[in-house]
Amino acid sequence: VRTPFLKGWLAALYLWLKLLHVAAVVVFLGNITTGLFWHAHAARTRDPRLLAHAVDGIIRSDRLFTIPGVVVIIVSGVVAADIGGLPILRTPWILWSLVLFGVSGLVFVLRVAPLQVQLRALAQAGAEHGALDWGRYQRLARTWEMWGAVALLTPLAALVLMVLKPTF
Repeated sequence: VRTPFLKGWLAALYLWLKLLHVAAVVVFLGNITTGLFWHAHAARTRDPRLLAHAVDGIIRSDRLFTIPGVVVIIVSGVVAADIGGLPILRTPWILWSLVLFGVSGLVFVLRVAPLQVQLRALAQAGAEHGALDWGRYQRLARTWEMWGAVALLTPLAALVLMVLKPTF
């Protein structure tokens, strides 16, 4: 039996968790978007030192913002849904948002992150040897951008579901 105080306290906790959830989504999506931007900015120079520096920064920012953002998004969302009495697997907009978020995570782990490491290594080798195999780098970068777009668009679709809460 919930007392009026506890009900009010849970309502406040729900709102704070929702705020934390939205803030984590902003950081998560913003970091992915700016990573794509900074790589494109560095690629225009074709300078292997700048490319290595940019990709290294992208990898670091993923460790500092994207990965912790994922944890905060999942924990705050699940706890808020529980407090709000929303059955996660029986609420279509939550379920499909989780599926899309999971797809994004798999794409990041299986494709985006390994490609970033390869891009950094190729750029660093070019900086050390004074010449970058631009054709190879560009092909690898296009593949990274394609998978990066998938890793960005799937959580953006989840954001749309979370905001609009469509009925299926």
